[in-house]
Amino acid sequence: MPKTMQTQVVLLHSNDIHSRLENAARISAMIAEERRQWGADRVLAIDCGDHMDRMRMESEGSGGKVNLELLREAGYEAVTLGNNEGLTCSADMLEQLYGDAAGLAVVCANMSVSSTGERPEWMLPHAFIEKNGLTIGLIGATANYAEFYALLGWTTTDPLEAIREQVAAIRGRCDVIVVMSHLGIKLDQEMAQEIEGIDLIVGGHTHHLLEEPLRIGMTTICAAGKFGDYLGRVEIGWDSETGRPLFRASCVPTNAYPEQPEAEAVIRAYKESARQALSRVIADLREPLPARTDAESPFANLLARGLRRWTGAEIGLVNTGQLLGGLAGGEVTAGELHALCPSPINPCLIMIAGRHVRRALEEALLEEFVAKPIKGYGFRGEVLGTLALDGMTVRYDDRREPMNKIVSALVNGEPLQEDRIYAVGSIDMFSFRVGYVSLADGESYRYYLPEFIRDVIGYELTMEEAITACHRLHWVDHST
Repeated sequence: MPKTMQTQVVLLHSNDIHSRLENAARISAMIAEERRQWGADRVLAIDCGDHMDRMRMESEGSGGKVNLELLREAGYEAVTLGNNEGLTCSADMLEQLYGDAAGLAVVCANMSVSSTGERPEWMLPHAFIEKNGLTIGLIGATANYAEFYALLGWTTTDPLEAIREQVAAIRGRCDVIVVMSHLGIKLDQEMAQEIEGIDLIVGGHTHHLLEEPLRIGMTTICAAGKFGDYLGRVEIGWDSETGRPLFRASCVPTNAYPEQPEAEAVIRAYKESARQALSRVIADLREPLPARTDAESPFANLLARGLRRWTGAEIGLVNTGQLLGGLAGGEVTAGELHALCPSPINPCLIMIAGRHVRRALEEALLEEFVAKPIKGYGFRGEVLGTLALDGMTVRYDDRREPMNKIVSALVNGEPLQEDRIYAVGSIDMFSFRVGYVSLADGESYRYYLPEFIRDVIGYELTMEEAITACHRLHWVDHST
């Protein structure tokens, strides 16, 4: 890149902040400093999705409004949707969130409302922003989880085809085309290779950090990692000889910057209102419901029972690592359930052969699985944990060889059959081949959205017979 490049615009980009609100407040301070240095007409701030994560109390209690307010306070001018916005919020929640987001362009080219085939009024396939004499064309796209989006009333399409159409539509109407991608590094690279006319891709979704930009053909690719640990920064210049933009890109660590006072005030206000919103009482327990990740426990059994009933299955099955602790006796609030089960994971009905269930049960008796760290796919715990069950009784001998410890497995009193297809109430995470991977070998999967597994727990806590039943043992050790 020529050292003599004249900077016309500074583009600042973030991605996958996942409600690390303090880092969002630091980014606000960084954006403000750039505007003081360069002037507002020369600075553009955009976000590439997953700014929100409902594991954070302020986001859960406000329906994501704290995230929107932080974006607006920092002066962002455009965002695209990540799966954490699109799949953990109902269509009504998104309408409430973005329907009145004046001054903030929500750009996503590959989503539409299923019932109409049109985008809502607040969503654009592209946007134009003028900065210091340059017309910047922004195109947004999000990961194509079509099966899940359909359950929420959305249709999503091939993002690269949607981007290709938008590039063709705006190429002659702007100086610089920037794609805000929530697609992941592989699709960003594929996009650069296959679609002509894109000048800059700023990406996210796979949490990749590009401290040095990638250059593929005439396209530059940038990304700023995850959690707001970095802010992406791209200086845009102009080559008068070629008539093309020039870029000088970097990622700036955020940890040395203070939190912007105005952003801090937003976080404080929403923390208090979220605490009040989540203070509603779900149940009043006469006795505690302990939870363990390494062994059977009542709280995890309650979740397994709830998944079985929620999905109308024969078997309930879930990893105990979904729960971050147990419930004390007394009143249980929505906030407490959120704190103990923050994962945006949905119930799932799996139709699966008995041999795949047996394999998962054998693995659940091994330390290497029970203590296995899991990251991503909606999981917000630390380790996988063993399996909590309902509708099954498993007798095992821990002295036997690994993968041969089970003495007997009964499904509602009948022996588990290797080739029979069982209806298993479980979680969507397993269908992504995460954790107990044999559970991804099912015949079919039915997902339940927008409910989270903490909603299942909340329902079970209101039923006395469920509280009683969760204390029954489903794993019996014959070695003692």
